Amino acid sequence: MKISKNFEPIVSGISAAVVIGVLAFLTLRTSAGVWLMFSFGATVFIIFVLYNLETAQPKNVFFGHLVSILVGVIFNETIGFSFYSLGLSVGVAVALMSYLKVMHPPAASNPLVALSMDLSFDFVLFPVITGTIAIIFMSVVINKIILKRNYPKKWF
Repeated sequence: MKISKNFEPIVSGISAAVVIGVLAFLTLRTSAGVWLMFSFGATVFIIFVLYNLETAQPKNVFFGHLVSILVGVIFNETIGFSFYSLGLSVGVAVALMSYLKVMHPPAASNPLVALSMDLSFDFVLFPVITGTIAIIFMSVVINKIILKRNYPKKWF
């Protein structure tokens, strides 16, 4: 079933709501750990609205978030919270995502989260790795199977 252009924004919004709702449920109502972080809201926007873009592809979503949170945690563990660590950590994350060709704009906020919330390496597994894998899995199911979209265009 092809979605008409008039209903695509509604369907994209519902899809984003379902994915964030599942992650929120896992975080708030189970003992499965933390699965949700703020930048995931922008991630699901890109995946369901701009799904054809390179930045929406699974490789970029997963590794963009992973690289950026690692940068943030490393800055937090070594330099700590300051105006220069906030700026430098985002700059380093953006540069690394660009060099590694895993650009995912929402992930650029991850170093700010890591520094502002004084996060450690535990945060890399929950919610970054588990959350991005869940987002990718659900987005493939929703986009490919339910919405009949050509997503992902490529995995790696």
